[in-house]
Amino acid sequence: MSAAEVLVDHALGLRWAEVPDIARRAAATFLHDTLCVGAAGAKAAHADDILAAASAWGAGTDGRILGRPGVRLPAVQAAFVNAFQIHGQEFDCVHEPAVLHPMATLTAAILAEHDRSGPYSGEDILAAIVAGCDVSVTLGVAATTPLKFFRPATSGLFGALAATARLRGLSRETTLDAFGYGLAFTSGTMQAHAEGKPALPVQIANAARAALMACDVAATGLPGPRASIDGPFGYMTLFETGFDLAPALADLGRRYRIAEVSWKPFPTGRAGHGGIVAIQSLMSQGLTPDNLDRLVWRAPPLIHRLVGRPITAPLTPAYARLCLAYLAAVTLTRGTVGLADFDPRSLSDPTLHALAARVEVLADDNPDPAAFTPAEAIATLRDGRTLTARVTTQLGAPEQPLTPQQHLDKARACLAFAGLETVHDPLTALMASFHTLDDASQAFRLVAGDPA
Repeated sequence: MSAAEVLVDHALGLRWAEVPDIARRAAATFLHDTLCVGAAGAKAAHADDILAAASAWGAGTDGRILGRPGVRLPAVQAAFVNAFQIHGQEFDCVHEPAVLHPMATLTAAILAEHDRSGPYSGEDILAAIVAGCDVSVTLGVAATTPLKFFRPATSGLFGALAATARLRGLSRETTLDAFGYGLAFTSGTMQAHAEGKPALPVQIANAARAALMACDVAATGLPGPRASIDGPFGYMTLFETGFDLAPALADLGRRYRIAEVSWKPFPTGRAGHGGIVAIQSLMSQGLTPDNLDRLVWRAPPLIHRLVGRPITAPLTPAYARLCLAYLAAVTLTRGTVGLADFDPRSLSDPTLHALAARVEVLADDNPDPAAFTPAEAIATLRDGRTLTARVTTQLGAPEQPLTPQQHLDKARACLAFAGLETVHDPLTALMASFHTLDDASQAFRLVAGDPA
């Protein structure tokens, strides 16, 4: 069978009863996390601009928008806006080995599909999430060379498409056609990352919308390319320099990728998280902004590539979230990095800029193109002393997960940022029993701020 057939058969054939408890819990936990992050994203830089653009594409009331009470759009436009909001503050969960944010595209697509063709049960939603995550992560981990295209948008589209097709009950043949149109719609490069531009969440937004569009086109009966993944001009050939699909495909049904996903405890690029934690460790050893002479973060090449950029002025939110120097300065000054640290006042603070100028990211010789760790912070103090902190596991990873209380604290902070803190307790209660809900909109309407 072709790779597309293997992926489609897995996504459509997955049975919730066969999913292990660890993956079931992860699906509900990261859905909760993603919904709250998406609500906070209603206050993200450029979120209002994205809403205005999407609203101009046509009127309709199918889809709710997270964190925006009473706002409705046609489903594909709602998917676009929600996906932008989920990734717009770099706070959404990540699969580190795949270098992929799997929940941004598939949650936005599932939410829109639920609103237009549902309601669906909590179990239906969670099973679609498990299936969709398996598809997108399989494509990501099959890559053997550094990413040049933005995987959260490219392979993320196929995860969202698979989840949507499963939710709609599309046939195997129609879903294979949809994969072909997904290939036709796939886009998203790393150029936006290199320049620190808000086009990154726009690419994810487009992928979520394209997933619904591919299913819609295929559902009309239009035949699509069948070797969409491993054909001579298929996804892997076009979008990855090197890849090995066979081991990743063989893991389907044996490894449930949602259980490998990591929380983001800070609203920044995942590549900056290790540095933040290391600096917090150095602060416990006595490091302060006043006694720091120079700080070096020595990390794998991927980290240098993603967040090793210098501080610049004027500093934009998109650039700052991917700038370890700025993140280090904020951490040294405030002890952590939060949603409020990317407002115009903070971004233009000359004290933070001066402190960031003392921070440098250096690449080590790690040969793994997807490695985030190990890494080491080396602080040279003004009195000549040296302090070091080593990070071997990222906070929030499966090996070092957030505690249940840390997870809830993040959810509450996101909802408070969106002006929806009163929703926290009832939403938490619903998410604890989400798999039992006959109608998942009981939870979705809360996080949209729409009790009706």
